[in-house]
Amino acid sequence: MEATKTKAKAQTQTDNSSKTTTDHEEIRRWVEDRGGKPALVKGTEGKDDEHAGLLRIKFQEDEKLEETDWETFFATFDEKNLQFLYQEETKEHKTSRFFKFISDKK
Repeated sequence: MEATKTKAKAQTQTDNSSKTTTDHEEIRRWVEDRGGKPALVKGTEGKDDEHAGLLRIKFQEDEKLEETDWETFFATFDEKNLQFLYQEETKEHKTSRFFKFISDKK
């Protein structure tokens, strides 16, 4: 599977406080702008190496999280048909780290 989505396939929706997207570059920018790294929850990967595990964003040291590369992260993101729900800033206009992975059931 190709590691990056084309702009035509990616989607972004927004309301007053949050946005959802499937655009890999938009997600990567948001995460890296906040000092985050793509990660997986240790112990949730499949035994057959086909399933990488539960996705997370690592902002600080956490022994339960294992950093991964963006290619693995986005392959899992696409395989699970996820959307990235996130907030650019808080009500107080400060940089927000709020995010959530949601199912993109079609």
